[in-house]
Amino acid sequence: MKRRRFHILLLILLLLVAAVPLFTESRATINLLTHIFIIAIFAMSYDILLGYTGIISFGHALFFGSGAYTIGLLLKNLGRGLEIALLGLVMAMLLGLVVAFLIGTISLRVRDTYFAMMTLALGELFFIAAFKLRGLTGGEDGFSFRVPEMLQDRVVFYYLALLFLILVFYLLSLFISSPTGRVLQAIRENERRAQAIGYDVFRYKLFSTVVAGITASLAGALYGLQERFVSTSVLAVDKTLDALLMTIIGGSGTLYGAIVGSALVTIVHEWFSSLGSVHPIFERWLIIFGVVYIVVVLFFPGGLVRAFSSLGRRWRKDTRISTGVALSSEVVNVKEKESSC
Repeated sequence: MKRRRFHILLLILLLLVAAVPLFTESRATINLLTHIFIIAIFAMSYDILLGYTGIISFGHALFFGSGAYTIGLLLKNLGRGLEIALLGLVMAMLLGLVVAFLIGTISLRVRDTYFAMMTLALGELFFIAAFKLRGLTGGEDGFSFRVPEMLQDRVVFYYLALLFLILVFYLLSLFISSPTGRVLQAIRENERRAQAIGYDVFRYKLFSTVVAGITASLAGALYGLQERFVSTSVLAVDKTLDALLMTIIGGSGTLYGAIVGSALVTIVHEWFSSLGSVHPIFERWLIIFGVVYIVVVLFFPGGLVRAFSSLGRRWRKDTRISTGVALSSEVVNVKEKESSC
């Protein structure tokens, strides 16, 4: 019953989001929502690592950046046909698969802090390579490219990004519900016990890294299509920290928490940036946002989605107790009346 109500609520929310372009022609609103859809895919890819496998990576941006550079270079050098864009999406995911496999094979041989430092070093290696290969990547200045005419229509691209978000959410939901996904969650809870039971922890972690890498590369390719521009900023550590922030604020290990976190962080980011003209203090919006982040981590350690779920469960429990007490009182009153008669 609860699952049915959740699906109905989700369907209503999707219909509302899908109807947005019918009620507004605001370019800024459509672009902002499209950006949220794409970044939500990126955050979900990070949630597979952090929320479901218990891996903290500081180099996740290299998958995002490799996807953006792949589709950008193809459209720049082979033309702006729709078939080239589709080829770019496929090639971005394939490159994500290969890079994730290689990096996972190298870095997953160490644990915890050493793994995080290893991914940070590999991410910086990709960043420096893109910076130095100016003839290919444009260096820090980056390069712009043209996209197919159909994708230049912001409403068409809005629905395309929404379609990819739904598709990725559905596929990742299947993945985490599968036996492999259950093993990953067991590894997250107690890696040594999972290993003692007989699971090949390294192989499962590598599989998780590959799934996360493919998803992040797809998000990067969609980001490149929306921006029509690629620079080394897509490979910066900031991108990884954004994904980490969104996952923690929304609620790691929930998938839809990553979507909520992406929407919240992106909207607050835009809001604080726009307030810069109101008062100079908002030009330092990153400091304010850092304080908000600390407050969320301190008071909602499981993320906003888990916090609201917990409040909902507590409210339903209190309601059941109140209803039970009221019914008991009513029964007692009826019995007293019967005995007096």
